[in-house]
Formats: sequence, structure tokens, C-alpha cells
Amino acid sequence: MSTTNDHRSTLGVGLEQGLSTENHPAFVEYYARESLSDATLQRYTRIRDALLQALGPSNRHLRVGDIGCGAGAQCQLWTGLGHTVFAVDISEPLIQIARERAAAQGISIRFEVASATKLPWSDASMDVCIMPELLEHVADWQACLSECQRVLAPNGLLYLSTTNKLCPLQQEFNLPLYSWYPGFLKRRYEQLAVTTRREIANHATYPAVNWFSFYMLRDHLEGLGFDCMDRFDIIAARRGEKAGVVLRALRTFPILRFFGHVLTPSTTVIARRREMVQAPH
Repeated sequence: MSTTNDHRSTLGVGLEQGLSTENHPAFVEYYARESLSDATLQRYTRIRDALLQALGPSNRHLRVGDIGCGAGAQCQLWTGLGHTVFAVDISEPLIQIARERAAAQGISIRFEVASATKLPWSDASMDVCIMPELLEHVADWQACLSECQRVLAPNGLLYLSTTNKLCPLQQEFNLPLYSWYPGFLKRRYEQLAVTTRREIANHATYPAVNWFSFYMLRDHLEGLGFDCMDRFDIIAARRGEKAGVVLRALRTFPILRFFGHVLTPSTTVIARRREMVQAPH
């Protein structure tokens, strides 16, 4: 689990590894508590506002899918603006907490226990899908993205943030330059992190098993019929004419953009599903 301020549960990993977060009361308590922290709520608000900015001026009612919703804190930020939220998580105890919190606030949100690799939603039923700090924990990450492509309506948006293998700094493992380790060595430390050396992954129940770059995710998502924005595009869209010289240079010159990603510990993507999507060969 990422140690960033996102504090989300690892949807899908319990099923992948034959484990259940229901067997880890401390895990549930921690994420339920941290989901209400100021830092977490501020992060969720920034994600929501970035997506609304990318959608452009509109008063339309949105259908939002929160994938790996944890205790439901992010869901309430969307319902507060009048949008309809559907939320899933692999942790039944966290889903129960989310339901109780929403009921206490008089909010109607459909919470379900489900895997990110098999979403319980119909085709083209969502306008927005949100998946922060999740993809790195699910072995079959391709299935997660295919499911998002399936449930998103044309022109719908997918938000995801995850690991960045280009950057030597990361918060998943207490090992220097871990992002740059070869795959076989990462697999070795992943095994140690859940057995005899849990301290190397901050005692995470489900340490990261996938490492991405924006370019890798962009290429995969383009094959699924998406157009992608990276963190620099997202910031520029938010700032508009106030975007500074450095930001404009990062977006203008590919080599500067690349080094910008090298200096950033995480990968952030907003992807728009094209109107006409051809099935991958």
C-alpha cells in the first residue's frame, strides 16, 4: 500500500493473493481513520476539480465510478455537487463503514464489494472513473484498465495515479533507487516484504507489484481507445493563462517533459475515452 496521503484500500489484491482485508482489523481501522484526514480530503478535492476542469463547462449530471473507494470519503465530495456515485472495494468492512457514513449524512451512494478486474456496472454506464493508488497493487492491471474502458461512456474520463518507475524516489519500499531495480530483483523483494522482511515495504499488507511510467500507460490506454493527459497537461489546464514559463517549456519540449517525469515520484493520468473505439486486435 502506498504511504502517500491517498490512503485508499487495495481493491482486487485480496482476491489475487487469496487474502481478505476482513482478516486485518488494524488495516481497516487505519484506512477508515486516515480517509477523513485533512490531507486526504484535500487530495480527493484536487482530483475531483481536475476531472471537472478536464470535462469543461457543463451543468450536466455525472455518473461517477469510484474504484477502490475504501471508506467512501471521495464519494461524498462528488455527491456534494449533485452527481451520482457508484463505488466498489474489495474490503467488506470498509464498504460497511462507507455505507454507515453515507447513511449518517443522508447521502445515497451505491456501495458494493467487488474486484477492479470485474466491475459490477454495465457497459458505457459511467461518465467518470476514479482509480488512485490502486493499479500498482493488482497483478492483472490490464484487466482493470479494460474494465474502465468497458464501463466508461464515450468522452468519459478515467483518472489514475500510481507508481513511477522512471523516478528513483518512491515511498513503496525502504530501499534506495528501488524503482530502477530489474524485474527479477523486485519480485524477490516483494516476496520478502510479505514474509520475513516486512519492514522493507513499511509493513504494508499488499506492497506494490507493478511499476509504470506515463509513457507506458499512455501507450496501453491509447490501444484501448483513450487520449491521455499527464500531470503537466493537467496542471496547465487548471492554471490556464497563468501557466508559467517552466510549465510551458515542459509541455513544449519532449526531452524536458521526460526529465520532468524522472523527477516526479508518482504517475498521474487523465484519459478520455474516444467516441468511436475499435476493439483491440
